[in-house]
Order: sequence, then structure tokens, then C-alpha cells
Amino acid sequence: QVQLVESGGGLVQAGGSLRLSCAASASGGTFSSRGMGWFRQVLGKEREFVAAISGSGGSTRYADSVKGRFTISRDNAKRTVYLQMENLEREDTAVYYCAASMFALSTSRPANFPYWGQGTQVTVSS
Repeated sequence: QVQLVESGGGLVQAGGSLRLSCAASASGGTFSSRGMGWFRQVLGKEREFVAAISGSGGSTRYADSVKGRFTISRDNAKRTVYLQMENLEREDTAVYYCAASMFALSTSRPANFPYWGQGTQVTVSS
């Protein structure tokens, strides 16, 4: 069982930056064997893919809406994955969820992520 705890959300003005962190429990096995992902959800809408990274950190993928503005990274020694968000827009307002994949490769399919954090709110004001 992998437990995930997100942090770093908050209120920021449009054009600003935030960095989200997601720490994985040691009970979840070898952290570097799992791809990790970030998803987000707005109330009343489906959860959508944001970014993913492979277990080694060598492969990443992004949603078109965040490409060039968001960067996913990981520190396997700290069992932590990050989402650096730059040039934030009002449309980025959502609850952001960290997820751990059952695979080592990066993937964007929610069905490939059996473990989810509780989420952290990101609000971008104009």
C-alpha cells in the first residue's frame, strides 16, 4: 500500500508560481519502480491528467494545456515527486492530486494509478 501526501497548494495571482510536493510512504515498496503522476479536478468535472514521470525520472509527459508552464520531477532518495507550476492561469484552479502508478513507465491513464493522495487546492486569482 502506498500512501501519498500532497503539499504546496494555495492562493496565487495569475502569472505567479507554485510548487507542489508529494511524499510517498516507505511502506509502498521501491519508489523508483513506480511512475508518478499529477491530476487535477474542478468541482463538477472529471479528473484530468496534468503530468507524469517514469520511475527513473528519465521520461515525462504533459497535458497540452500545461506544456511549457509546468514541470514534473522526482527525488527518489526522498521518495518525493514535484510539480513546478509557472505562469499560472485562472483555468489552472483545481484540486491537484498526486498518484502512484502500478508501472515504472510514465503513463497518463488514471486506470494505471491505483494509489492517490487526498489532494491539495490550487486557486489562481485574476
